[in-house]
Amino acid sequence: MSAEGDAGFTPVERFIDARARDLLARAPDSRLWRGVVEFLVFGLKQAWACIFGAALLAVLFATRLWYPEGAGLARNDFVTIAAVVIQVLMIALRLETVRELRVIILFHLVGTGMELFKTSVGSWIYEGPGVLHLYSVPLYSGFMYAAVGSYMVRVFRLFDLRFDRYPRRWLTAVLAALIYANFFTHHYIWDFRWILLVVVGLLFGRSIMHFRVFRLRLRMPTVLAFVLVALFIWIAENIATWANAWSYPNQLHGWQPVSITKLVSWVLLMIISVVLVAWVYPPRALEASEPQARP
Repeated sequence: MSAEGDAGFTPVERFIDARARDLLARAPDSRLWRGVVEFLVFGLKQAWACIFGAALLAVLFATRLWYPEGAGLARNDFVTIAAVVIQVLMIALRLETVRELRVIILFHLVGTGMELFKTSVGSWIYEGPGVLHLYSVPLYSGFMYAAVGSYMVRVFRLFDLRFDRYPRRWLTAVLAALIYANFFTHHYIWDFRWILLVVVGLLFGRSIMHFRVFRLRLRMPTVLAFVLVALFIWIAENIATWANAWSYPNQLHGWQPVSITKLVSWVLLMIISVVLVAWVYPPRALEASEPQARP
């Protein structure tokens, strides 16, 4: 890690890299051990990137199991207050940078706008009373989108993402705007999501994402990264709907897994997410002089 990159890390992130250096210094110099250290650091950094979403999911899970019925404070309001406390602590304890907070707030606003519309047309439903609502939408809903934003913006920084053949940003912005609009307009006109998915493939199909774990830099197709993150969100969505954070119409009379076809929506949401994150961290190409690290 360069001095510049380390300077952009939070204290916890510098701690992870410092412990990795200690492990390498104390162990035999072998390719296998270096690979194990890289794998451990990858897992720790991924877990750390998910910390906001994981904390919010834990609150939803715990209140689903143990929140007392008839409590003076409605469960929805408790979850909203808990989400605010988590966000404040993230900044106060320097677990998140103020620069990252800007894009997280933007995710919050974009997500809340979608929630207000989608609940009004019956795409999904929030149950339970509460005061901290905007119409029928509890205010914690925006924090769920912010959790996605928090993960995305952290991954960009933690793994020093670089790209080959990244599309022109104005094209990705136009595509993101069309995707966002389609989430609304498909209720009234033809659903263009499959065409938009093809456009995603055409724009990003040749793009390669390079990411640094600790000393090792790896690469994968950018579209594959979108699909993997979308799959992760789909798993979290199943946990959240089981915890009654919200319900789809087919879950009102008993929980059942979210359809795997929702992956298409989440892949498209990844484009919106990447465009928003690119506002804070413009995509950079891998420098030709930078060597490909080996474990």
